[in-house]
Amino acid sequence: MCGIGGELRFDGNAADSDAVRRMLPHLASRGPDGEGVWRRGPVAFGHRRLKIIDLSEAGAQPMTDETLGLTLVFNGCIYNYRELRERLRGEGYRFVSTSDTEVILKAYHRWGADCVQHLLGMFAFAIVEHATGTVTLARDRLGIKPLYLAETPGRLRFASTLPALLAAGDVDTSLDKVALHHYMTFHSVVPAPRTILNGVRKLPPATVRTIQADGSSDERVYWQPTFERTRSLSREQWAEQVHDALRTAVRRRMVADVPVGVLLSGGLDSSYIVALLAEQGQRGLTTFSIGFEAAAGESGDEFAYSDLVARKFSTDHHQIRIGRERFLPAVQRTVAAMSEPMVSHDCVAFNLLSEDVSQHVTVVQSGQGADEVLAGYSWYPPLSGVPRSAAVDAYAREFFDRPHATLARQLSPDWLTDTDVSREFVAAHFARPGAVTAVDAALRLDSQVMLVDDPVKRVDNMTMAWGLEARVPFLDHELVELAAACPPELKLAQEGKGVLKDAARGLVPDEVIDRPKGYFPVPAIRHLDGPILERVRDALHAPAARARGLFRAEYVDALLADPNTARTTLGANQLWQLGLLEMWLQDKGI
Repeated sequence: MCGIGGELRFDGNAADSDAVRRMLPHLASRGPDGEGVWRRGPVAFGHRRLKIIDLSEAGAQPMTDETLGLTLVFNGCIYNYRELRERLRGEGYRFVSTSDTEVILKAYHRWGADCVQHLLGMFAFAIVEHATGTVTLARDRLGIKPLYLAETPGRLRFASTLPALLAAGDVDTSLDKVALHHYMTFHSVVPAPRTILNGVRKLPPATVRTIQADGSSDERVYWQPTFERTRSLSREQWAEQVHDALRTAVRRRMVADVPVGVLLSGGLDSSYIVALLAEQGQRGLTTFSIGFEAAAGESGDEFAYSDLVARKFSTDHHQIRIGRERFLPAVQRTVAAMSEPMVSHDCVAFNLLSEDVSQHVTVVQSGQGADEVLAGYSWYPPLSGVPRSAAVDAYAREFFDRPHATLARQLSPDWLTDTDVSREFVAAHFARPGAVTAVDAALRLDSQVMLVDDPVKRVDNMTMAWGLEARVPFLDHELVELAAACPPELKLAQEGKGVLKDAARGLVPDEVIDRPKGYFPVPAIRHLDGPILERVRDALHAPAARARGLFRAEYVDALLADPNTARTTLGANQLWQLGLLEMWLQDKGI
């Protein structure tokens, strides 16, 4: 796990290695264990290293193989790197390290850009062919690892984070009105390739981009699960297959030359991961749970459930209790760690959790992705039985933060798009072939878009802010393919994730399986008061916010006068949504 950056020039000039070096301090938390810069003619790569596999200097990056004529920078982890290394050795390749980075180099030489089909894991990488100047950028199937791009005439820069590109300089920081509409409508999700800034884009998940020395390029999507019924199995057989696939996914994610822990929330997903690791013989597993002070009568922890699981499987468990004295400083720090503005209050929780966990381990497994892959959210059941022709409206009713007509009364006229671009985006996605029912279409959209640019990005940004690598077994692409083929009624059963509950039965305690669905509770964000409310007020009244004028003054004033009544469709605090955006823009100097 690392931070990468680079510059490609197409105008006859040498790459600006100083610009790449300016990125590296903003990638340092992602890779606190080492730094490297490589330049040859029009290409410069930079890298910050977090040592997980092959802790020696043989695993350092940028990694060059002069014999093959390739240089690579890579962020992520290839879980099947040992098997691939043996296969490539059998085909005559020689290795000088035990790193997964070197495996990608050899795999690219053997299979070209199709090497991504052989990689099991999470990754974003850039690789250059010395002889031709061709650069290939690639991102993993589920977009677990980020890759941001800034293009100007004659030049392309890339980095693991948006702030790193800003640090390199010469970025168009004007706001993208379509992205703003998505942020306010699509639960702060801005689908790739857009970001909130016009000058920064992101490579979509499951995408390979090949860039020639003259700057011409092409992109292709190399993976797409099918949400159709391709297998005929009984309920019991589906549960068995899900169990086997998750067991494999969890086992794959134990590969490391350092200890691996688990973020144990006390919900089904993380508890199942712990149970599977125990089943596979892991002893002394380190687990971590976080809790906050209650607010407005809402509990701030789920320790009763996480303690139950920790006791059952004899883990080395750590309860992390967060008081108000730690919370306020963490809010600003969390905003600073965001590559894009993310409204979820979970961000602060993950940042604080990662700070403490990083003192114990460098790698953790986490339960993110199960709800999007196996239908655990509240907006899926209302879509059951809805005709495909009515699916877009039904999804928008359940998930969108507000209708377009309401947004028109909240955004300043200069910032409103002419049409409901968020609904148009969802409609286009739903119209693609390969999703049979309305639930299938919603799960496909959420697993390929919402998941990538909300839960997955949240976990990546917050764990990497503390040099902590998070692995997400529910996003093993083979498990995702299996879940996509599973009949929606099996996933919707038992108030959501029914097939997963069937699979876990007998291994995970029934009290955890049958409990009401929980969320990462952060009451101080859901119920704004005191210093947090003042921080939001200051952001919305700041000169930069007034000059920008994103929101109608009467809307902002009404929210500040009554901070906790106005909620989005899913119950998020509308004032926090506005305040978070302004805090992020101001933190980035925009």
